[in-house]
Amino acid sequence: NLLRSNDLIWSNVVNNYLMGLKPPAFDLLYWNSDGTRMARNAHSWYLRNTYVENNLMHPNKVHLKGEPLDLGRVTLDTYAVGAEKDHIVPWDAAWRATQLFGGAVRYILASSGHIAGIINPPGGKGTFWTNEKQAATPAQWRSEATRHDGSWWTDWAAWLAARAGDRVKPPTLGNEKHPPLADAPGTYVLEK
Repeated sequence: NLLRSNDLIWSNVVNNYLMGLKPPAFDLLYWNSDGTRMARNAHSWYLRNTYVENNLMHPNKVHLKGEPLDLGRVTLDTYAVGAEKDHIVPWDAAWRATQLFGGAVRYILASSGHIAGIINPPGGKGTFWTNEKQAATPAQWRSEATRHDGSWWTDWAAWLAARAGDRVKPPTLGNEKHPPLADAPGTYVLEK
């Protein structure tokens, strides 16, 4: 929030605190208030290795339980998403995933920022870009990309459907020793 303090902090201070106005309901800000639910040490490790030092970009630099990680060894198809105005993961940095994975990578660029670029269901005002060609740089990818109106979710659904098997009945959850705690989606989504 400090990266966009005028929009995300000071407007609320003026409108809510100084003027006493009730803030309007805003679904994306509600989603944004959901914490990571990670232990402090795990969260610190994650931020240091994937953001600050960007170690995941370098084969075998990150180790989990003694196993070196090399994204080039991931040969499954990958669907990667960047957001045009993302202030945390700039879109051209997200595009670099196309150069890391060992399998085919479909990269799309969503309009909007870090949250609204991802939370963009069909029927909204979003746009997204695709490029079926291999590109050597983010700038080349963008200059050759095709713009699509609507949500990228429909593109993702089609991409998944092309790779999915037949639908099967889900297994029964739990057993006598470990009964299910609640019906889907569980109680976590209701916690505040």
